[in-house]
Amino acid sequence: TRIPSDVMRTIQQLSSLAPLHQPAVIKIIHEVEKLYPNIPHIACFDTVFHQTLPQREQRLPIPEWYHKEGIRRYGFHGLSYQHIADVLPHYMGAGAYGSVMVAHLGNGSSICAMKDLKSQATSMGFSALDGLMMGTRTGSLDPGVILHLVEQKGMDAKSLSNLLYKQSGLLGVSGISQDMRALLESDEESAKEAIELFCYRAACMIGQLTMAAGGLDALVFTGGIGEHAAPVRARIAEWLAWTGLSLYPAANERHATRIHTRDSKIEVLVVPTNEEWMIGHHAVNLLGL
Repeated sequence: TRIPSDVMRTIQQLSSLAPLHQPAVIKIIHEVEKLYPNIPHIACFDTVFHQTLPQREQRLPIPEWYHKEGIRRYGFHGLSYQHIADVLPHYMGAGAYGSVMVAHLGNGSSICAMKDLKSQATSMGFSALDGLMMGTRTGSLDPGVILHLVEQKGMDAKSLSNLLYKQSGLLGVSGISQDMRALLESDEESAKEAIELFCYRAACMIGQLTMAAGGLDALVFTGGIGEHAAPVRARIAEWLAWTGLSLYPAANERHATRIHTRDSKIEVLVVPTNEEWMIGHHAVNLLGL
């Protein structure tokens, strides 16, 4: 959508729901409008692709009044998933409309369960902290841990935010790096533990979301890690062997588009994402160019 004053006011009003991201976005919009006042300014929201989530997927088990205030599951990485949904029929034909799990794995990671190329469930929820273990983010965490840190360690909101967003995940577990490439090259046991936990939690989430999608016909890897880390794809596939999924090692190692064996019951693809292109595509369509 274009960003007239009423849209900007709405974005500002939503800042309380995303205090780490919205204020920065608002500042950028204001600055760019000063620099380029005579060109159209367009906002592309990363949550839009997940508007098809059923109510049971959006709702959190909290009192109704909080839900009405907007505290619910939104989902993120929508621009990436939209791009995959748009190009997947090119790779899979009619199979793209089945139960497809898309794993966007990178410094920020999530998984989306698609049916008919629409979002049915996703691992990220109210914030980009939820779901999978990430580069520096925890992913899903027992709320009791937060209460313990507040009550027993005296941590405040700022220090908790720093812990959950910047000091955890691959970096926190390994104590070495948030970069999967560095961890794969390392001989340290902590690096191996971080990789194993990352892969295990991704496989667990795929299993969980398979129910929401009504099955598993295909698994698509995308994102920086998903597209380039063959050992990560291989380990996740090992955890998912119970589904009948079988990788072809040589194809996986060379990052081929199709990396499953002929007898695999699940198709496994590596498809590059392009969120920037998706933003440009939306802008061009909106302006009728």
